[in-house]
Amino acid sequence: MAKADIAVVGLAVMGENLILNMESKGFTVACYNRTVSKVDNFMNGRAKGKNIIGCRSIEELLSSLKSPRKIMLMVKAGKPVDAFIEQVLPHLDDGDIVIDGGNSHFPDTIRRTEYVEGKGKLYIGTGVSGGEEGALLGPSIMPGGSPAAWEHVKPIFQKISAHTEKDEPCCEWVGENGAGHFVKMVHNGIEYGDMQMICETYQLMKYGLGMSNEQMKDVFTDWNEGELDSYLIEITRDILGCKDESGQYVLDLILDTAGQKGTGKWTAIASLDVGQPLTLIGEAVFARCLSALKDERKKASEVLSGPDAEFEGDKAKMIDDLRKALYASKIVSYAQGYQLMRAAAAEYGWNLNYGGIALMWRGGCIIRSVFLGKIKEAFDKNPELTNLLLYPFFAEAVQNSQDAWRRVVTTAVKQGIPVPAISSALAFYDGYRSERLPANMLQAQRDYFGAHTYERIDKPRGEFFHTNWTGRGGETASSSYIV
Repeated sequence: MAKADIAVVGLAVMGENLILNMESKGFTVACYNRTVSKVDNFMNGRAKGKNIIGCRSIEELLSSLKSPRKIMLMVKAGKPVDAFIEQVLPHLDDGDIVIDGGNSHFPDTIRRTEYVEGKGKLYIGTGVSGGEEGALLGPSIMPGGSPAAWEHVKPIFQKISAHTEKDEPCCEWVGENGAGHFVKMVHNGIEYGDMQMICETYQLMKYGLGMSNEQMKDVFTDWNEGELDSYLIEITRDILGCKDESGQYVLDLILDTAGQKGTGKWTAIASLDVGQPLTLIGEAVFARCLSALKDERKKASEVLSGPDAEFEGDKAKMIDDLRKALYASKIVSYAQGYQLMRAAAAEYGWNLNYGGIALMWRGGCIIRSVFLGKIKEAFDKNPELTNLLLYPFFAEAVQNSQDAWRRVVTTAVKQGIPVPAISSALAFYDGYRSERLPANMLQAQRDYFGAHTYERIDKPRGEFFHTNWTGRGGETASSSYIV
């Protein structure tokens, strides 16, 4: 019997579809699930007649594999991953490879890589983005972990991944230990931001401009032909036009409470850990939290009032302003995401290829868009680029959108329509372009009540001063001044 090129553990939606994707690209795949009946159902159903080996025990799974053995876990993140590693390690040979393809938190992947390598084996933690369809037809794959493992999985991963219009695989080695899962986490954070900005734009169209679903669908159809061309704009167009069997728009029947699985929250926490202002993604996470307070919001709506202003301007002009505001905010979102990756690379010792990451996101994943080609171009031309806003293409794009962006935020405020992501993007832009911020007052306050010291504009950086503001304090200063 022919041995399998790779094994996949976990026969939920993503696992099944990845297996079928691998098999369709010429690989023989072994599969296993803790609930063995799922193996039988899969082998008698979607896997029937294909080069897929159904296994009913760990021992059978491992004996069916070529060396070095490659076992990919598509199981729930957290304890199930650790449990399977413990279960399989005693049966592995040195150089065998354990792959975690779930949405694991990157610190767990750092820990697991060190642990598995300490046992003489290799480990990969890889982000896989694209959902059910991507897994089957070609996802974006972001692997990191043990560098020595890459040559063994590269032919499989790059063949099953999505490809750009130039036939470039949307999969490349990201970096050591948790780098792959970190980049996938940032991808998901940017996804949170993109989705929230589209929601805010929809809210302004529907309640600010009084547009119908069909009118909004037409706008998103038009936008998907220009610089906003992307998967999320495309599906928003489809959602706006979808009706149920009774002829009602499905969107209008959906309760306005959003769920989340934690990756956006992880991204926001990671940004705080490394001191990066990921304001837009943070607001997108908090917007989901606010949406979950449905019962409270219903009660509040009966007590708290807002403006009754109606839009009296040129609707066509405002729709174009919305397009520009969405585009400018999207640029800020990616700029912040890349700032976070650069800071994390320094913190964790990763050598990230920022242009390569943009290429990995060009196809297969949820945030895929034509926009990413320009990000790759920016980092190809200047790998040391500190912020996307400083690249001429993006600087000019934001400049051209700036007046429209401000009109959108002003209109939203006047109408009482919340736009936390779009407005925070504008606030970040204004802060980032400001040579002087009011942090001098903040630092004076810190020194006043806590003797935390400050630096002076007329002295070299690195010299710290304390003022006895009240005349009652002493000369002793705190050592907690941190920038």
